[in-house]
Amino acid sequence: MLDFITVILAAGKGTRMKSKLPKVLHRAAGKPMLQHVIDAADAAGARRNIVVTGFGGDVVRESIGDSVEYVEQREQLGTGHAVLQTKELLAGEHGTIMVLCGDTPLLTAELLARFHEEHVQAGAKATVLTAIMPNAKGYGRVIRRENGEVLKIVEHKDATPEEREIHEVNAGIYCFDTQALFAALAKVTNDNAQGEYYLPDVLSILRDAGKKIWAVTADNYESTLGINSRSQLAVAERILRRRKAEELMADGVTIIDPHTTFIDAEVRVGMDTVIYPFTFLEGSTVIGTDCEIGPNVRFQNMVIGDNVKAHYVYAHDAEVENGAELGQFNHIRPDSHIGAGVKMGNFVEVKNSNIGAGSKLPHLSYIGDCDLGAHVNMGCGTITVNYDGKKKFRTIIGDDAFIGCNSNLVAPVTVESGAYVGAGSTITTKVPAGSLAVARAHQKNIAGWRDKRSE
Repeated sequence: MLDFITVILAAGKGTRMKSKLPKVLHRAAGKPMLQHVIDAADAAGARRNIVVTGFGGDVVRESIGDSVEYVEQREQLGTGHAVLQTKELLAGEHGTIMVLCGDTPLLTAELLARFHEEHVQAGAKATVLTAIMPNAKGYGRVIRRENGEVLKIVEHKDATPEEREIHEVNAGIYCFDTQALFAALAKVTNDNAQGEYYLPDVLSILRDAGKKIWAVTADNYESTLGINSRSQLAVAERILRRRKAEELMADGVTIIDPHTTFIDAEVRVGMDTVIYPFTFLEGSTVIGTDCEIGPNVRFQNMVIGDNVKAHYVYAHDAEVENGAELGQFNHIRPDSHIGAGVKMGNFVEVKNSNIGAGSKLPHLSYIGDCDLGAHVNMGCGTITVNYDGKKKFRTIIGDDAFIGCNSNLVAPVTVESGAYVGAGSTITTKVPAGSLAVARAHQKNIAGWRDKRSE
């Protein structure tokens, strides 16, 4: 049975990131690295998650929220010192403490669950997660006894030539018996070059006391990678994107070219949807079944129904219902609702508007702050004039209305159901149901006029 508590180390500044933002809040696949770790721990069955903050602690708390508990490491005096800050919070706890790093967004729930299970099965007081690293330079080597127990962990700089040939390395992730952990932490000293209290020293203390130290090896070293720079973050992004693409394709989604498709971790896509290259699906976007998305589409926090087609579109924080077609160079802005079967052509922008089912916005229109009914035809170049310089007003267009091309609807204004607006009109008052509104100047031809600019 899974029963463990995590302590997640997130106090470091991450100087190699060259950023004002705490390292653990840098995003990979649409969410902070720290959130990836928390989500993996939750999915693995963690009973409590405790985050140790330091640099930018207030920002970390604001970003992550109250789904976890927090303690502060006011001075960054090493990993052992960081874990020690949780002692009061964990007083009276028994069982397993799993120590994780907030900069390891590639950890999976499956790996953490197996790590805990094997720790318990081994009856160890401490277990270290290891990885077989193709290039182990710079990593601490795990030296085992013949029976598989951990004898010691040797840092690369201190390793002998024979020890450097070992490719099993310390991933910096541990399981501890709670009582054994804090008893050993009380004995850890800072008698080292950095003057810090190191968590791996706990292993030596427990081993010298005759306690069993075990190791569990990750199936894939990628899952254990820590992120310390922007280039490493890009590597993590690529791995997470690959995993997401594989997950979706296994669930019946066609991705034409996964290498040029960018899908965040929380995105959901329905079966038989086809995603074309250079498509970005971000945030909490949900896409239904049998859709065609892309190429060159960017959706952020969108809800997309079934059988939707979208090509060369930027849309965010809005909803599109079943069967809608979004043409080239559409921009759908927040709080917009595109009804079922709507057809939007080239160069159409919709903002904070409701577009009724079956309506058509063929091309070159701006529809802002508008409630547009069903089966409305918006002629080319139509604009809802929603801003008077101080306030914004809404335009209401009833069902089955016909708006001629190059029309301006100056809000607040209503075009009732079945009404017509003649091409080139500027409408400032209500158009009654079934009537035709024409509001344009009469043509005037000036005889004998000539262009004097060339004289």
